[in-house]
Amino acid sequence: MLVTTHPDFTAPRIAILGGGPGGYEAASVAAALGAQVTIVERAGLGGSAVLTDVVPSKTLIATADLMTRVAEAGELGVKFDVDGGDVAPVMRADLKHINDRLLNLARSQSKDITDGLALQGVRVITGSGRLVDPHTIEVLTVDGTETVEADTILLAVGAHPRELPTARPDGERILNWAQIYNLEELPEDLIVVGSGVTGAEFASAYNGLGAKVTLISSRDRVLPGSDVDAAVVLEGVFERRGVRVLSRSRAESVERVGDGVVVTLGDGSKVTGSHCLVCVGSIPNTAGIGLEEVGVAVNESGHIKVDGVSRTTAPNIYAAGDCTGVLPLASVAAMQGRIAVAHFMGDGVTPLKLHQVASNIFTSPEIATVGVSEADIDSGKYQGDVVKVQLGRNARAKMRNHKDGFVKIFARKGSGTVIGGVVVGPNASELIFPISIAVKQKLHVDDVASTFTVYPSLTGSISEAARRLHVHQ
Repeated sequence: MLVTTHPDFTAPRIAILGGGPGGYEAASVAAALGAQVTIVERAGLGGSAVLTDVVPSKTLIATADLMTRVAEAGELGVKFDVDGGDVAPVMRADLKHINDRLLNLARSQSKDITDGLALQGVRVITGSGRLVDPHTIEVLTVDGTETVEADTILLAVGAHPRELPTARPDGERILNWAQIYNLEELPEDLIVVGSGVTGAEFASAYNGLGAKVTLISSRDRVLPGSDVDAAVVLEGVFERRGVRVLSRSRAESVERVGDGVVVTLGDGSKVTGSHCLVCVGSIPNTAGIGLEEVGVAVNESGHIKVDGVSRTTAPNIYAAGDCTGVLPLASVAAMQGRIAVAHFMGDGVTPLKLHQVASNIFTSPEIATVGVSEADIDSGKYQGDVVKVQLGRNARAKMRNHKDGFVKIFARKGSGTVIGGVVVGPNASELIFPISIAVKQKLHVDDVASTFTVYPSLTGSISEAARRLHVHQ
């Protein structure tokens, strides 16, 4: 399609502070719409999502998941011989190779993003930026100071790992989630502090890689705030695979003692291990970048306040991603960035709708959710019907020896419209998509039930759950 512009058209200038998903996705959309785009990024395009968080951790998890599948292959009749002898083969994780690979993969992904934006004419400045006024970013580079002026500014500055004053990471024995990839040997006895998404994922992964793992949770169960049934399944898997979970146990301090660590709990008891991974949330990178001077409001946690189209409290300034505290998901950051650009450029825009967000926890098994939760229905916030189908009954799951998991679908009471769902099982991150489409498009359960699925397939359980929600007309 040929795009023409008025002779007097002047391309709007957009400056983006931060090159994570919220930043680089916005840059791509803005460039496609004809804007002059400049990104200021200090560490590399992709941000922490690509370089130190999502891409590395999910690559690690993919290796661990493969090892778990191989370890359980005996039930499928797969046997391993060593030169025809009686010595049992030993599977082990070469952690240095694994970490070298995942970090190279992260750098490769960052380069792909950089090359793609270069083809679109996006200018990238490497350095640290701060706001001077609502139209100006001052950038400190290795060569000095540079000023970027723009018609609008998007803040996509991300977040960094939160640290406990009594558990300062040393990068060797006490680690945060950005430092864990420096390890060259598998920890003998890893203690994970924090049972939220990050803590649960790393506990699952290192257990799969063959480490002894202890997970310290200050709550009654792992994954507080997630689907209760899903958390119960994961806790059962943890128990079966040897992950020690200490619930209702708050870590007060972590100390390095010789070649190990000692974690002191709130009741005074101590837990010893070889390494400790601290996963206690994140802090937005909003301090010292000039927000107050230009009128960008933040809340008590330091997150930037935004509305449904990513606007801040300052004219011409938008924000996206983890620095907003909306939802700490790369997909949400990217959507916020795209919405911000569409709004500023006058393109068609739909405000962010959090009830349509699909998310996944990359434990083994995976846990994917979308839309309304069962807790919302139980509390009376939504009137809905719930059906759960155990994955263990699915023919394809039996063939692949998948025993843990289920599919749940939530439908609005009376109308039968799909309003949410949960998938627990292998590749739940892929299986949630048809339910996400149903939620987004407001499909009836009969629309889902009457759509052909392959037999045998795990998606058959999604169709079965929808059939069970049919109301006789």
